[in-house]
Amino acid sequence: MKRRELIKTGMAATALGLAGVPAFAEWNPRRPIVTILPYAAGGGTDALGRAAAASAEGILPVPLIIVNKPGSSGITGATEAAAARPDGNTMMLTSSGSFLLTSMLRETDVNPFDSFEIVAQIGNLTPAVIVPAGSPFQTLQDLVDAAKANPGGLRWAHNGRGGFHQVAGQSFLNRNDLQAQDVPFKGGGPTRAAVIGEQVDFAFVGIQQAAGFENELRVLALAAPERDPIRDDVPTIPELGFDYVAVSSPIVLFAPKGTDPEIVSGMETALKEITETQQFSDLMRERGNVPAFLTGEETEARLRAMQEETQPVIDALKEQG
Repeated sequence: MKRRELIKTGMAATALGLAGVPAFAEWNPRRPIVTILPYAAGGGTDALGRAAAASAEGILPVPLIIVNKPGSSGITGATEAAAARPDGNTMMLTSSGSFLLTSMLRETDVNPFDSFEIVAQIGNLTPAVIVPAGSPFQTLQDLVDAAKANPGGLRWAHNGRGGFHQVAGQSFLNRNDLQAQDVPFKGGGPTRAAVIGEQVDFAFVGIQQAAGFENELRVLALAAPERDPIRDDVPTIPELGFDYVAVSSPIVLFAPKGTDPEIVSGMETALKEITETQQFSDLMRERGNVPAFLTGEETEARLRAMQEETQPVIDALKEQG
């Protein structure tokens, strides 16, 4: 019997006395799993979450329901998710890099390690520099030249203070002796809209935000050591000769602290199956991304390494106020 068939039978499989039944089969969710997404609809994390929810049918016995809870750079939704009963019926999918960095930069009541069980990573977001389609900046050099000619005169957007987009953008400005006005928004979708509407001069957003909007905005550079597998026409910041700090963000499912290990393990296994489906791969590609699964243990190791690597950047941002 295939694993997904065992999932559907749930506790019945245990009653049959089958050996080797996966832990997930012993957790038999009977209600939709509310998945809090602590950002506004339309952003990169939202797109990944909805792709996962659409691809879960036939793998999970109940639907994944995405509920957007934006506010305070993701902390509003994270606080609500952390306070939920640890019974598997409420979880959180978030840009964990932003969550981690925000909890490091600000005094928050929640953080990725003490407030949650880390279930698994399903994708990744990498920041890029974007400008409106009508912008005079055709290259990153154009933008840098304008910023140097008019210190503090340009307006730049990101999806919230303390998030990985702000850390990536502010680090780029600092490393290259640039000044610009900081304009935060409540998610990648509103940030992109501000760029398209020419409310700001440039933004740091996940490169996936450009998918489907190629006629309305222009991507100048990717803040990463290597080019994006889908947008390989976009040069990287180091390619162009500028300094930066490599900050990406794993998209991770979290469960409230104290959630039964069998539930966590079962969801981890289910997410692995979801990320391996053709449907999820196709939906991700439509959104300018690719699946990137890591186990909960691997994800925690990655986040702890990120915490150590970015601490000097966070300390510098704190000094700036």
